Amino acid sequence: MKKRILVVVLCLACITSYAQKRKKKVTAKAKTTVSNTGSSTMSAQPTGIDTTKKLSKTPAKPFDRPLDGYYKKTNILSAKVTPYPNLRESDVSFQKRVWREIDLREKMNQYLASPKQRLIDVLMDAIAAGELTAYDPTPNKTDIGGDSFSTPLTPAQAKSKMADSTVVDKFDKDGNKIKSVLTAGEFSPDSIVKFRIKEDWVFDKQRSMFEPRIIGIAPMVKPKAGGLNLDYQPAFWIYFPEARQILATKEAISRNNDATGLSFDDVFMKRIFASYIVKVSNDKDERIKDYATGIDKLYEAEKVKKSLMDWELNLWSY
Repeated sequence: MKKRILVVVLCLACITSYAQKRKKKVTAKAKTTVSNTGSSTMSAQPTGIDTTKKLSKTPAKPFDRPLDGYYKKTNILSAKVTPYPNLRESDVSFQKRVWREIDLREKMNQYLASPKQRLIDVLMDAIAAGELTAYDPTPNKTDIGGDSFSTPLTPAQAKSKMADSTVVDKFDKDGNKIKSVLTAGEFSPDSIVKFRIKEDWVFDKQRSMFEPRIIGIAPMVKPKAGGLNLDYQPAFWIYFPEARQILATKEAISRNNDATGLSFDDVFMKRIFASYIVKVSNDKDERIKDYATGIDKLYEAEKVKKSLMDWELNLWSY
């Protein structure tokens, strides 16, 4: 009896399994027929869609530039200017105005003209952005020396003073010369090899300090007129206290160390440059080259420098 029941159960299981397989084959065949019919219908009835074109790809991720190094130099970008101590007129017992020039061709000053970060590029970018004001160095009745910041210039005017000007002749259709026009050339940062500084040496008796305070800085250009090479002249003046905050956030490139963290403001405050004196305030308003020539100009410049240092030393008695 048990064997008969087991045989019946096995037969029913086989019949059920065969029926399920048959059903799956019929369903798959029906789907294939429908898809073939649909595709033939779509191909028979064009819908205006060009199926040969590939679908547009998904937009690429924005470019994430890798860090060029192992840390970010952010300290100098947020640097603040250290202000000068307050100076009262009644505390000034001695003052002398000095004009000096920085020659970028000297070995100690070459970092100021580094292609990675030029001082002139920092100043010109700030002027173009409206962050700094350039002043005309041309003397006038109210500004005899041309360095008193009396006449502001527009960024375009300041840029035009940095480039050499050339005379271009204009001709008519017959080839006859009509006129000559002065056209400004292109500015080359490498052409700036000198800067002039105007500073005051002040003795503050309240703090017993004898220190220099820079007032203005000017890039020097060598204009050409009538085929003659003239002497270096200021292209424009920049008020140094106004430029300090900009210079404090621009790193000065060092020859020996990439991690000094020195800014251009530190360079001028700590006097990390070589220079020579070209003029000192006097009753005749004479420059050193007005009464000395050749190597005597350097001797006279050193004499003026020594006289300033001796004045401070003479305050002390032993």
